[in-house]
Parts: sequence; structure tokens; C-alpha cells
Amino acid sequence: MQIGILGATGPAGSGLAARLASVGFEVVVGSRSKYRAMEVRDGLLSRWEGRSLAIDAADNEGAAAAEVVVIATPWDAAAATAKSVARQLQGKVVISMANALAKVGHEFQPLVPPRGSVAASVQAAVPRSRVAAALHHVPAKELGDLNGAVESDVLVCSDHPAATETTIDIVSKIPDLRPLDAGELSNAAPIEAFAAVLLQLNIRYKTRAAVRFTGINVDH
Repeated sequence: MQIGILGATGPAGSGLAARLASVGFEVVVGSRSKYRAMEVRDGLLSRWEGRSLAIDAADNEGAAAAEVVVIATPWDAAAATAKSVARQLQGKVVISMANALAKVGHEFQPLVPPRGSVAASVQAAVPRSRVAAALHHVPAKELGDLNGAVESDVLVCSDHPAATETTIDIVSKIPDLRPLDAGELSNAAPIEAFAAVLLQLNIRYKTRAAVRFTGINVDH
């Protein structure tokens, strides 16, 4: 499967690109500037030389031509970025991973996008695509460090069962990540907002907190 990542030049997007490529996916890193995407790709291939990562580079329009597309831009650009490539995204599974947060003083506070969540805003921007919300709580630094494991549960929600299934299948390929079906896209609002709590814990305890749920036994 080929996965395009729009806005892959940030820590979360580039980290996800490396991690997905490390487990056998073909990845296309995208950016508004193809040349910036090429710089990121070259940096990843140089950092992980010898791992034979299948990573290509393109502008966002080129990356959106992939089979599955991840929106990894800052939250306030997610819907607009998706809309700008709506034709390429038609009928595809689109994964939204952004959290709408603002730093106020020493704390992070969740914001409420116009439709309640970033993922819902993306779905409204590309109504002919199948949007799933996922990967909101995975630490970006650990995600991009292929020398270490990234341990976390990953909550996945969507109004499209096929999008949930596809996203769960992708996440399950990454060792130590456990995808969980968290219901419909309306649940993206509290899932995204909870990222503020994790960031606060990270600051308070100088760590990289992740989410694990007890009492759930699933096989993927």
C-alpha cells in the first residue's frame, strides 16, 4: 500500500513517514513545496541509511495521489489542505491526526474547531472522501525514532466502517501500537482534546506520556 502524508515536513508527519516505511509501506512525503518535501525525504533516508526505506517526495497534490492519505499539517491548515486536493482524495480513506491546541501560559488548552473537531472539519471539506481520526496521542519524537519502540493505544473513529478498518490495519502493522475502534467521527472531539492533558503530563513529569487502556482484549 502507498500512503501519502500531506504536511509531512513537521515532526509528526516526518516521524510517521519513517515509521510507516520501516514496516514496509511505500510513503510519499508531501508539502506545499515539492523541494521542501525532497529535503525532508533526503534527511530521513540519510538518517536511516541502510534500512531501505521506500520514501518518495512530492507536493501535496502529488502525495494526495496515494491510495491512502494522512493529513499531518498543523490543525488550522488541515481542512484547507484537504480541500485543496479534494479531487485527488475523492473516494479515498483520509486519516486526520491533528489536535487543535493552544498554549496559554504554562498550559495547553484544547480549542473547539467550527465543526467540533479537526477531523470533522476535514470531512466537511472533502465530503466525498472517507475520513478517519487517528494517531492523536502518539509522541512524535518516539514515532520518528526507529531505534526504539513507540508504545501506545491508538483510538480510531470514523463514520465510514471501511475507513476505520483500513486505518486499524495500517496502525496494527506498527509494533507496540494497538489500534482500537472508538466509534463514530463525533468522538474525535474528546479524543483530540485529550492531547492537551497528555502534553500537560509531559511537562509536569518531564516525560513522553502515552495512552494504554486496560480490560480490552483484541486481535488485529
